[in-house]
Amino acid sequence: MIITYRNPQDLNDTKEVYFDIPNTSFNNRWKTELKSLLTKNYHLEKNYCFMGFPESPRNVEYLCNEINIAIKQINKFNATGVWVQNGLDDYHILDVFEKDLVMYDESHGVGNAINGDQNSNLGLCMKHDAMNRLHRYFEDLQGEAWGLSLYYKFADYETKYAIRQLNDLCHELESYITSYRKSKFEPEWSQPSQITTWLQAPRKNLLEEDYDLFLDNKFDRVCGGLYLHWAQVGKTHIEVFRDEDGADVDEVVCSTINSLKYYTGEFDIGWAKDITEANAPWHLEEQKQFYQWLSRNGFDPRDKKLANGFIKIGQCNLQKSFGSNDPQEIWKQLAQYLDIYKIEVDGVSNTFDYVWSQDNFKQMQIEVMKPGYDYSSKNIDKT
Repeated sequence: MIITYRNPQDLNDTKEVYFDIPNTSFNNRWKTELKSLLTKNYHLEKNYCFMGFPESPRNVEYLCNEINIAIKQINKFNATGVWVQNGLDDYHILDVFEKDLVMYDESHGVGNAINGDQNSNLGLCMKHDAMNRLHRYFEDLQGEAWGLSLYYKFADYETKYAIRQLNDLCHELESYITSYRKSKFEPEWSQPSQITTWLQAPRKNLLEEDYDLFLDNKFDRVCGGLYLHWAQVGKTHIEVFRDEDGADVDEVVCSTINSLKYYTGEFDIGWAKDITEANAPWHLEEQKQFYQWLSRNGFDPRDKKLANGFIKIGQCNLQKSFGSNDPQEIWKQLAQYLDIYKIEVDGVSNTFDYVWSQDNFKQMQIEVMKPGYDYSSKNIDKT
């Protein structure tokens, strides 16, 4: 597979990056879905793609402003009374997102925790309460892929788009804050990554045998690793474990955890330094604590259907693509090309000649998603 990246400041400046994909049953099914996305000209999502690049123009201020624009639209629609008229509770979001709401300032000290005290050196750390509220707004308003909320079904096009934005922007902001903080005192542990998705990408059910792949790779991630994208909303077990700092959770929180049911032709790429059981003892220790947490909270750590881990599909040829295996050198090069222009796999390709900063980008996305929006509003059951 070849991905052609483009310099968003100079659209004639491009860079090809090469990936090797082993010939396996799952990978072949995944490639079939990816080729379908390419040949049928699905709309590549560029609004939520490059995550955790500390020098990205999509910084805290930009992302908070986009969140507030989405909230303003949701509150505007709520004021029409459509939701209340259809038996739903009033849903007005009071939060105004800004830098001080989502992260601690540097006066709290920036660095690793002192003597294990998690309340020390909080400078530039994420404020989880605010981010959890933001994600809960999304969950309330959209529901799940297999059970959409009535708030979502009754919403107009602009509001459906705004609801979706809450989720995408929440995760993008979390990733940015984490990498930005690391860039200040441990730059080698920044966590840049790439999420490559298409609007309305068709989903296929994972087969029983596919779940073994989660156990094979577990939570290992390597620089240039190509991984299956998590193609549904909701938090994973490991995300909740980390959000709660390993504390036990109640039934309400447990009910919000989702195990992956589907696969698409979409994919993620890890551009961060390798984090594996073999090279990171703290990573191995975290997994041990995570499995203990699962047991305490009523989950079987050996249950592959929990989908705990990442399915690895392939690997970037770093030397061929960047002339280096050094993650920081790769980030330096890739940071100039944070736009996907073309994807080619097995001779099938498509180009994506648009960028997220275009004035008409939002309306372009809404137009693409209108058929799905219309479908979601059909056969509304108020019971």
